[in-house]
Amino acid sequence: MTTLGTASAGPGEVDTGRLRVGESRDGSPVGLPVAVINGERPGKTLYIQAASDGDELNGVGVVRRVVPRLDPSELSGTVLVVGIVNYHGFQVAEHRNPIDDTKMNRTYPGDEEGTSSERIAAATFDAATRADLALDLHQGSTSRMIDEVRVRCGPRHRRHDECLELAKAFDAGHVLDQKGPDGQLAREAPDEGVPTVDPELGGSVGFDDDSIRVGVEGVFNVLAHYDFLSGDAPMATQTRASGFEQYGAPAGGLVDMRADLGEYVRSGETLFEVTDVFGNGAAEVTADGPGILWRTRRLPQVATGEYVCSVGTDVDEY
Repeated sequence: MTTLGTASAGPGEVDTGRLRVGESRDGSPVGLPVAVINGERPGKTLYIQAASDGDELNGVGVVRRVVPRLDPSELSGTVLVVGIVNYHGFQVAEHRNPIDDTKMNRTYPGDEEGTSSERIAAATFDAATRADLALDLHQGSTSRMIDEVRVRCGPRHRRHDECLELAKAFDAGHVLDQKGPDGQLAREAPDEGVPTVDPELGGSVGFDDDSIRVGVEGVFNVLAHYDFLSGDAPMATQTRASGFEQYGAPAGGLVDMRADLGEYVRSGETLFEVTDVFGNGAAEVTADGPGILWRTRRLPQVATGEYVCSVGTDVDEY
């Protein structure tokens, strides 16, 4: 019998329930939606979570398509799912947890007696570190971003190659292989021996069907590669960036992008221009070095110094 919160499933069974993480302001219990899919045959355990940032909904879209398709009679091993991590942020469509104004994915491994975010992190970290592999489904918030997977443990970590294999098995096409900030699940769980990656499924307001489709295929690619399911899994060549450069607006106004998402840009190539409301040029920004246009802001209006786009650098194929 495998249990996660109130969900409990024996071999060949599926169950859903709630993982208690505290109480809301009126004293009512707060429970994260969880699922346990326990295969008929023994095998590894995969942990999946979504929406640790409350406005990043594509991961939730992946979960609601993946779980109904998982037939325990065809599965070897177990899949543990937390469908919504940032419960409070999700309720009000905010990136951070509004209870303590905290970005959830900076609070791992958490604290069972800490703040709201730390308690949620502790509960989900406990679930993640029971697994052999973990996927923390994200997106580029509400910005525009390519579909990619992030390896956050750093290239010198003893689990780096296993995390890189997991990212390649997911097969989103692009990988950012760069050590992440302290407190990220994909940075902290490898310290406990669990290869973990952040699939970043585009960037949108609400659901984006194309990126959700990439995420669903990615989960099933992982399930096939690690023998949870029978069948072949593609291990196609990926485009990897190990650096990340951000560009801001040198002047306020309206942005015109001159490069497309996913496009390779050369050093000195124009990334974007800024004009005033009458179309008069105010600034032009060029790439400091070669790379791939990885992410851009969604709205055209910017103030001086405001973020506009990011370029993945130190690019190779692996």
